[in-house]
Amino acid sequence: MTQPLVNRRRFLQNTTLLAAAGAVAPLWIPSSRTLADEAKSPNARLRLGCIGTGDRWQAVGPNAMKFATCVAVCDVDAKHAARGQEVGLAMNEKASQKAEIDVYEDYQKILERKDIDVVTIVTPDHWHSKIAIEAMQAGKDVYCEKPLTLTINEGKQIVKVLKETKRVFQVGTQQRTEMGQNFLRAIALIRDGRIGTVKKVTCSIGGAPSSEALPVVAPPAELNWEKWLGQAPLVDYRFKETGSKYGNSRSHYEFRWWYEYSGGKMTDWGAHHVDIASWAIGMDQTGPTSVSGWGKHPVPMKDGVPTLDDRYNTATDFDVTVMCPNDVEMHIVNDLTDDQKKMVNLVKVKDGKEELADGNGVLFEGTEGVFHVSRGRLSGPAWEAVKEKPLPEGALEKVYGGKIPESHMANFFECVGTRALPISDVFSHHRAMTVCHLANIAIRLDRKIHWDSVAEMITGDSAAAAWMGREQRKGYEINVTI
Repeated sequence: MTQPLVNRRRFLQNTTLLAAAGAVAPLWIPSSRTLADEAKSPNARLRLGCIGTGDRWQAVGPNAMKFATCVAVCDVDAKHAARGQEVGLAMNEKASQKAEIDVYEDYQKILERKDIDVVTIVTPDHWHSKIAIEAMQAGKDVYCEKPLTLTINEGKQIVKVLKETKRVFQVGTQQRTEMGQNFLRAIALIRDGRIGTVKKVTCSIGGAPSSEALPVVAPPAELNWEKWLGQAPLVDYRFKETGSKYGNSRSHYEFRWWYEYSGGKMTDWGAHHVDIASWAIGMDQTGPTSVSGWGKHPVPMKDGVPTLDDRYNTATDFDVTVMCPNDVEMHIVNDLTDDQKKMVNLVKVKDGKEELADGNGVLFEGTEGVFHVSRGRLSGPAWEAVKEKPLPEGALEKVYGGKIPESHMANFFECVGTRALPISDVFSHHRAMTVCHLANIAIRLDRKIHWDSVAEMITGDSAAAAWMGREQRKGYEINVTI
């Protein structure tokens, strides 16, 4: 099994690349003082711009502000932007920073500012790649929420620009650092040979919702709907109040259930669990050979395109088989079978009775054992055996590639200082997202897809290969040749 490169090795590789390219010195190099010390020093703090300040940002932005002083926020929803400014001012005051926070609708205003060192990108998925690419080109280090890309080609473009600019870029797949370090324990189990040779990995990521037909209404006054759409086609705003937190609309969180802006659960939870599965089996360094399976969509599809435009269209149920190097099978499903849950004792107690629990997580099956990992627990025979034979000392740090920081964001800011690759780097995330995008292509076209991971191309199927990219609306193109 291929071992992932540890941070120190990757740091040395980056240093060599920087020297070969004649790159300038980093913005700042930490001395013997710790990052925490630097964060407490008003004169040493980096300056932060936040692009996208919606609901998910409330878990990202304040974390970034523990290490940097926020000086600007941006959102096409004026209410979100105002809330971001309010949170930022409170965090600045807490850190004894007197900096004011400017508010913008256009993210390019943030990228134009020479005083901003770092940006967070917490927008709908279809905006991630363009903003991230332009941020790197503007000399900013980047923390971007997952999934990083809307298409495979966008991933190739980001990788190209990252190599050219040498920026530090962390992807928000927090399972690599946080969640009680359950996923690090899972990989440590595999590295320690506790289940023998891995033969099958099942990523249970949940099914997406469906909706009824949504009526056309006027966009909210505070929302620049045309700007929100970005590279996607110019369409009407649809909304119907449902009593939920978000309501059923094309905007805000519900964008995940439209292929125009995201990839459904395949690129939502898939970005997390496929990433961990790929890391565990060493496929974060390579890629699959083929992807096939089925998906159930809430609207009729023709040549991969939804035939109705007034309701959600991403797959609600699916079962995808990914053939990986070394004959490992990866399955991506909306839930585990009852037999799989029983195999790893995946149960919960409800009203005093035991019942099978939600299978969300990753199930690993090897020649000598089996176990399941989720954000809340590890279960199964291989994990139970750890009580009698604990993991070796330092096993988690060995997986991580060094000392595990207090948070995913802390790892990012440490790497901003050292110029090392963060734990969730663009290269491995692009490979994991390639698997998710190939899975969506396979179920949308209803046929097996063959993949050349060296050339990064779909082979033997020109129609499927065309889905590696998408047409982008004029004025919102990503102008990077690959």
